Amino acid sequence: MNGPAEMLAADKASTALGITPVELRDGYALLRMAVTENMINGHGIAHGGYVFLLADTAFACACNRAGSVTVAATAEIDFIKPVHEGDELVAEAVERTRFGRSGIYDITIRRGTEIVAEFRGRSRTLRA
Repeated sequence: MNGPAEMLAADKASTALGITPVELRDGYALLRMAVTENMINGHGIAHGGYVFLLADTAFACACNRAGSVTVAATAEIDFIKPVHEGDELVAEAVERTRFGRSGIYDITIRRGTEIVAEFRGRSRTLRA
């Protein structure tokens, strides 16, 4: 596999939602997504699945490196504040540790300086 930029470019789900990279490097990713009308649930706020998808995409970009295929083993999210149509979200993914073929990553989702969700992912690199 190529690096995270190529992986993200081939990611049809993330591309369709308008997720764009701001910064990508080994163990780190910063991505952006605007919340659109189609992402709003029956309570008038963003569906949590879209917030999770943004965080999961940042997680994937941070844990994949050129020459490897790394997938999520587990992930969890804490929704802290509601997100609304028109909000510009930024997901910052940071590698906490890598050990063997596993890793732990923390992803913070912000609206401006305000934290709206926290996500933790555990990765597993597949054998060639």
